Amino acid sequence: MILLIIDTQKAITNKNLYNFKQFKKNILLLISESRKNNTEVIFTRHDDGFGTELSKETEGFEIYEPFKPKLQEKVFDKNVNSPFKSTGLLEYLHAKKETTIIVTGLQTEYCIDAAVKCGFEYGFTIIVPQNANTTFDNSFMTGKQSYEYYNDFIWKNRYAQCISVEETIKRIKSSK
Repeated sequence: MILLIIDTQKAITNKNLYNFKQFKKNILLLISESRKNNTEVIFTRHDDGFGTELSKETEGFEIYEPFKPKLQEKVFDKNVNSPFKSTGLLEYLHAKKETTIIVTGLQTEYCIDAAVKCGFEYGFTIIVPQNANTTFDNSFMTGKQSYEYYNDFIWKNRYAQCISVEETIKRIKSSK
């Protein structure tokens, strides 16, 4: 079992996200419990290319300070929504014989959706803890509507086990 924290980068991890305070609290709790229980924590960063706020050349590209990876924790950089495409993450997980991924981070309708569906297609058991992914309002839906649509309708019992943070922590504790 691994905890995958997707794209919680300085440029986009802020109070404009839906339910930000709860999201931040839950991510910090999941990181802490994973580290205490020897569950590997892996991060991704999204690179939108030169001249964007999510470019390797910018401060905004780096992981949000409260979630900062420890030196030994892996960070995979990507330039598409899926964390598995051409990043080395898939090969790394297969080499470690990992079977379960706890998917958290940003943004619900983009990279989290891709991680859940692609991870499912690659045969992983996907766990999505409640209020551990989020997004911004967009032209079609509020952040809340996007969150509920994916977590409660699209992924649940199809692609992922959408469960409470408390249940996720129980599983982390019992996995080692």
